[in-house]
Amino acid sequence: MSVVHELSPGWLLDHLAFINKISYELHQNREPCCSKSRPTSSVHLDSLHMDSVSSFGASATFVPSTSKPENGDRGNCEMFIQKYVFRSELFDVSKPYITSTIHKECQESKEKEDLVNDVKKEISISVNGKKRKRCVAFNQGELDAMEYHRKIRGLILDGSSQLIQEGLTSGFLHSCSEKQNKCSEPITLLHDTCNLSELCEMAKHLPSLNEMELQTLQLMEDDAYVTEQDLFSRIVENTSSFTKMITLMGQKYLLPPKSSFLLSDISCMHPLLNCKKTYDVIVIDPPWQNKSVKRSNRYSYLSPLQIKQIPVPKLAAPSCLVVTWVTNRQKHLRFVKEELYPSWSVEVVAEWHWVKITSSGEFVFPLDSPHKKPYEGLILGRVREKAALLLSRNADVKELPIPDHKLIVSVPCTLHSHKPPLAEVLKDYIKPEGECLELFARNLQPGWTSWGNEVLKFQHMDYFVALKSKS
Repeated sequence: MSVVHELSPGWLLDHLAFINKISYELHQNREPCCSKSRPTSSVHLDSLHMDSVSSFGASATFVPSTSKPENGDRGNCEMFIQKYVFRSELFDVSKPYITSTIHKECQESKEKEDLVNDVKKEISISVNGKKRKRCVAFNQGELDAMEYHRKIRGLILDGSSQLIQEGLTSGFLHSCSEKQNKCSEPITLLHDTCNLSELCEMAKHLPSLNEMELQTLQLMEDDAYVTEQDLFSRIVENTSSFTKMITLMGQKYLLPPKSSFLLSDISCMHPLLNCKKTYDVIVIDPPWQNKSVKRSNRYSYLSPLQIKQIPVPKLAAPSCLVVTWVTNRQKHLRFVKEELYPSWSVEVVAEWHWVKITSSGEFVFPLDSPHKKPYEGLILGRVREKAALLLSRNADVKELPIPDHKLIVSVPCTLHSHKPPLAEVLKDYIKPEGECLELFARNLQPGWTSWGNEVLKFQHMDYFVALKSKS
């Protein structure tokens, strides 16, 4: 369970426990007895291959080749299970993300907060040796941000304090004094060796299949050889009860059991639509545009117009719950509530908050920091047109109301934009065994379909540690 504690303000989550409860177990055959069952090939930009290892030792390779594996020796191979766990050091956030500079800024911000009711402040500046007075005013965005923070500050502080105290009492969180003797060595990870977004761009130049043939590609225990473009033109499903491993551009990724994904960008979402499947919950983490993203060029972003063009109405089932992650910019919050959701026939029903803390229960940033806050928002809404149609057909359908301003408190992953899992906190508000979809995903979950141009990013083998294998 990722939910450690549940109180009236919200939930205290264990993100790492959620990942590791997935049970990343890879069933493999020992070498060298099975070595000749797999063809060899070099991996480069125009030749990707996929090793899908199952309990039967079958393999599927994305190469432009018609050769097939020899099946005669499979029965004599010794099987063993390799278990993987996510690197715990990636959740080792024992101290706030804070420097002496930020401390100073926090003191200065107190002065700025006092100006909310008296917006303008006269200051004296020197120009060409002469002194003059001018008025300095906050822009509207800054004023809106201050007002929004003022409104939710109390519930963030009070609710988080309750959940943090519960975590300290149970031992899930540890005080600073208990952890001061513990130190972890820095971790070196492979970054951007396989740029998944560039891979999606490359895939656009591959020969496309007939749209009538675009079906889901199921990676079963007896996989067949397929052409390389199938990975980009079909939803890929791991329908087995075991983890599978795929290799793209020489980089290995783990696929959890009962998971599916589509690796593509926003221009190539038709495989999702062609499946004719609708979803009961859709979680969206859009690449919002902001100044830091522009400066760092860390990832590509979408304009509001592009985000509105996401075909959510075609993907949503009646009464679908739509959850959108939003930054603290009021411009984005207003856009989701006033433009995006209405364009999708989605009614806003609640606003939740993800509060990021250290393993000792401190906010990762000062609560009143003028630049970065220790919380982010989630806007929850329901598809209403379809919901009304469904309710008219079935008067017995009862929809549990979603409470407003719930808190999700957790220690964040140190990997950028690795959001906490929502499956367990949303389960009471969707029907049992409902279909779940995540858009702009960067990782996979059992029972979910995930889409994005970096959908496998956090499934990279570098983020996992192999435990001792067993036969």
